[in-house]
Amino acid sequence: MSKIKLLVEGGAMKPGPALSQKLGPAGINIGQVISKINEATKDFKGLKVPAELNIDSATKDFTVQVFSPPVSELLKKELGIEKGSGLQEKMQVANASIEQIISVAKQKFPNMLCKDLKSAVKSVVGTCTSLGILIESKSPKEIIEKIEQGDYDKEITEGKIETDTEKKKQLDNYFSEIKSAQDKKLKAEQAAKEAEAAKKETESKDVKTEEKPEPPKEK
Repeated sequence: MSKIKLLVEGGAMKPGPALSQKLGPAGINIGQVISKINEATKDFKGLKVPAELNIDSATKDFTVQVFSPPVSELLKKELGIEKGSGLQEKMQVANASIEQIISVAKQKFPNMLCKDLKSAVKSVVGTCTSLGILIESKSPKEIIEKIEQGDYDKEITEGKIETDTEKKKQLDNYFSEIKSAQDKKLKAEQAAKEAEAAKKETESKDVKTEEKPEPPKEK
């Protein structure tokens, strides 16, 4: 029995050179593999999903085991964002409710090494730090402290995953203000960089002009 680990696009796995290179030596039907994996991952469309093929080397029969997507992928889907922030200190990409965090934790909990849902929620909050995601209009660090203090015990115990409409509106409005401020700051920084580059270019031209030798004088 051999195993092949894959990371596939949920419900949209396609044939390609990389896949052929990985599955070719196993001697199994690639078309059947794609069909089975797409069927098994159809509920995770738009997400990267870990999958594992267990192959019987003698008969070439195989089974597909699908694992839940990484927490980062689940958060992106839950919050409707394409990617996290590459500048966590400067850029925030979303403002999640604690209910949305609980929702992701419940989806991932069966595959996590956490003793209970509260621990799973804290783990998901930790991932929000690296992605640049606010929670309840606060930093993930502040939310971790509140969870440890028991501020969200009621929501976690009830497994609440639905955010009240009015609360969602307030979170969105707060993030709109944050995003507007971020955009202005980025534009200002970009303008400053362009001005500095233009200044250096001008100085470089001036230096070259000064260094240009004078033509020889006629006798």
